[in-house]
Amino acid sequence: MSTTAGAMWLSMSGGLLTWAVGQMVLGGVLVVWFAILHECGHRTLFRSRTLNVLAGHVAGFLTLIPFHAWMKVHGRHHKWTGWQDLDPTTETLVPRRLAWIERAIVNICWRAWIPLFSTLYRIGNFWNPRRVAAIFSSKADRSLILRNALALIAVYATLILIAGPWAMARVWLVATLVSFAIEDLLLLSQHTHVPQKLSEGDVVAPVPAVEQEVFTRSLRLPGWASAALLHIDAHELHHMFPFVPGYHLRHIAYHPAHEVNWWTWVRGSKQLDGTTLLFHNRRETGFPL
Repeated sequence: MSTTAGAMWLSMSGGLLTWAVGQMVLGGVLVVWFAILHECGHRTLFRSRTLNVLAGHVAGFLTLIPFHAWMKVHGRHHKWTGWQDLDPTTETLVPRRLAWIERAIVNICWRAWIPLFSTLYRIGNFWNPRRVAAIFSSKADRSLILRNALALIAVYATLILIAGPWAMARVWLVATLVSFAIEDLLLLSQHTHVPQKLSEGDVVAPVPAVEQEVFTRSLRLPGWASAALLHIDAHELHHMFPFVPGYHLRHIAYHPAHEVNWWTWVRGSKQLDGTTLLFHNRRETGFPL
């Protein structure tokens, strides 16, 4: 919290250089808050359920993701990893014919480092009431998710009214875009361009967690960055052992089969068009990523 507060202070005071430093720091810190949100969603950051929920709501507020929606959708993601059309976070990437305008937008954004995916990831998975209602049949779940989302909207609106839109934009806009751009690379590294299965409407069984390694990919970040992000880059280990806290994942005596250096991933993925990266896999393209 102190780093977050310090970055906000830098963004609010001083000249252009001070503001720019504050925004870069805050952008990185928001990615850390995303990792905290992820950990709290698994209830593995703390031993206390209450502390996980409280920290999860704070992280959700800062990262623009309602915590209850995150817990439910991310839980469904872990259940259906490997089945691309059943996993709510990958079903929109099932191969299909794209309109030219879709191809143009995806390819331009990917080439220009515009964080389209992290933006749509939030809107489509956590802020779309129709999709949430379609995914979750339980009225209790839908009600909890809706109330959490409305409460966040009320808080955001109140802050804008009190501080003013310009002040809010000065502190949060660029930092949020920076965090989204980093999260694009993290999120897309995890399951994109990896061969997945399709149920095509058949009744299928979930893939056991310990067998999900083949459907995901890990990054190898610098040690300090991996530790700061609670080893969210160790994604294969996380899927195989989702009950293990992220800060203990690197202690597991197992070397993931699909781990790649982060810079190798960035350079390689940027060689592909956005639509090729998102809607195809290495079996189809022959690109060893």
